[in-house]
Amino acid sequence: MDEKGQFDEIDVLDEFWEPAESATAELKIKRSLFIGHLALCNNGDEARAFLGQVEAGHKNATHNCWAYRLLDSDTEHCSDDGEPAGTAGKPILRAVRQSGVVNLMVVVTRYFGGVKLGVRGLIEAYGQAAGDVIAKSKRVLRTRSRRLVINLPYNIIGEVVNILEAYGTDVPTWEYGAGAEVSAVIRLSAAQRVAASLDEFQARGLIFSWKWLEDATRMGIKTEKGMNIDETDCCRPYRNRREEH
Repeated sequence: MDEKGQFDEIDVLDEFWEPAESATAELKIKRSLFIGHLALCNNGDEARAFLGQVEAGHKNATHNCWAYRLLDSDTEHCSDDGEPAGTAGKPILRAVRQSGVVNLMVVVTRYFGGVKLGVRGLIEAYGQAAGDVIAKSKRVLRTRSRRLVINLPYNIIGEVVNILEAYGTDVPTWEYGAGAEVSAVIRLSAAQRVAASLDEFQARGLIFSWKWLEDATRMGIKTEKGMNIDETDCCRPYRNRREEH
């Protein structure tokens, strides 16, 4: 970002889904209890804090396996937490990916019931527990954007309106006096090109001034219950612990 707050990259993701609320869901398989916990986490610190909360609330649990996926750093991690490698963290992460939601963490707590599930059984159980809590939760569609204000004479309003209609996310707010002033929200991916156009207008004396009013923000657009599903695979273990499987 330069001194005027312009972005170097135009290809920025504008819209994305993230959790609208926390959720829990329980699943019993062959006497083992699986509890899925879901929360919004914007960074690794928040993810670790949420994991700590779940562990503190389930100190006698056999395992607290988890996965999370972030937007801003394109980061995803997962942990089997002592279950056989690849039987817990990866299935949870797969469900998280399939949801299409980011800034999402799912922790699946297991209380061992005395009956071993085997590798395939564990993969299915953790995947189902994660899928159940994801399906139970609500998600919200966000738009990354920036708000700006432009001071301009009346004879250039038409050209400015064309820019705002092409790259704006809502209805601009206008005020009128000796000249006009408009406040509008611009999609983050268009911030650089809009800034370039307004800089050119100002250099040519077509507008009086303009500026960004704030840094990039996230606007909620639409809330839905349940999260959709796709497929992929990746995992980075966090810690290990030996228990029954």
